[in-house]
Amino acid sequence: MNATAAPAISVKGLTKIYGDHRAVDDLDLEIRTGEVFAMLGPNGAGKTTTVEILEGFRHRDGGEVRVLDTDPQRANLQWRNRIGVVLQTSSGLDLITPREALRHTARAYASPRDVDEVVDAVGLAEKADDRVAALSGGQRRRLDVGLGIFGRPEVLFLDEPTTGFDPQARRDFWGLIERLAAEGTTIVLTTHYLDEAEQLADRVAVIAAGRLLALDTPAGLGGRDRTEAIVSSDDGGTRRTLQTAAPMDGIEATERLLGTPATAHVQVLVLTTYDTDTDIVRAVEAGARGYLLKDAPPQLLVAAIRSAAAGETVLAPTVAASLADHLRTPAPVALTDRELQVLRLVATGRSNAEIGRELLIGEATVKTYLLRAYAKLGVNDRTAAVMTAHRRGLIDPR
Repeated sequence: MNATAAPAISVKGLTKIYGDHRAVDDLDLEIRTGEVFAMLGPNGAGKTTTVEILEGFRHRDGGEVRVLDTDPQRANLQWRNRIGVVLQTSSGLDLITPREALRHTARAYASPRDVDEVVDAVGLAEKADDRVAALSGGQRRRLDVGLGIFGRPEVLFLDEPTTGFDPQARRDFWGLIERLAAEGTTIVLTTHYLDEAEQLADRVAVIAAGRLLALDTPAGLGGRDRTEAIVSSDDGGTRRTLQTAAPMDGIEATERLLGTPATAHVQVLVLTTYDTDTDIVRAVEAGARGYLLKDAPPQLLVAAIRSAAAGETVLAPTVAASLADHLRTPAPVALTDRELQVLRLVATGRSNAEIGRELLIGEATVKTYLLRAYAKLGVNDRTAAVMTAHRRGLIDPR
């Protein structure tokens, strides 16, 4: 994010009225270049209407709007080449394949991305030649994003991108958005989910009844960054209490209280927003049992506590599969020298075209090596291939 650059989006006094209803009511926003900006609020808050005005799809009734220093209401085709749009829903593509959809979309842009590059970027390499009708909901959404980023947009609009996703599909999709943000794309997303805004956004605007209620970093919303938390434990009848303003995961808090590794003392940990899947793997490998993952439903709390006596482990669905994969002894994988070369270059962030130039081979050949590596590693995208190869000691991604 470039804090010194001119804002990518500027909104002053934005108003949209339908009859007697003010869908957007005197809204002011400024979104920085390279920022991931989330609009959080319930259905009917005015999020989608605001985004549609920013995209130039809907006319406003009042106020000033500038997106990339242009009024979207009067924008030309050159301006539209600079933005990407992912709507709440899309249709009409069922009878063609993702590759065909991307090739047709390429004709609409002055400088489109390479089709294979986009297919890899959104994790659809194995589904690129299947009919869109056969894709899962998460895979269709990945295609929507692929279509949205095809023209190399400076600003990408995502309207409720993960509504209806299961927890694992949401996490996979978040990884895709984080990779786009790392490329410097300004991203504006609307969402119902606070955890999604916390995971992805640099700043969050809370909107209700068309008005801005709060604007802050995810950590600062509602003054949470200025409120101290009290963490306590009962260890063999000894009560310990720790007061801190710094966010801690459940494992770190326990270790701070006890002064030694948590897994040496406890069987049950209640994990917090700040825990990661890596923490879970570390603790389970050390022998701890009885876990409640941060996004598990509340009823699992009781199950987690009861599990300690039985020596069982309770996990939310979002981490169960990845943990099982991690703990399972992997079958030996034999990648060729060329496949390893390609994966090492993928780990440095190079595109297929850049890898081809460095290795003096064509892009199609690079893709062939990648697909072979995917098949051997049991994955379906570039990031998963690099992570899996690193975990198995085949490459060092640094």
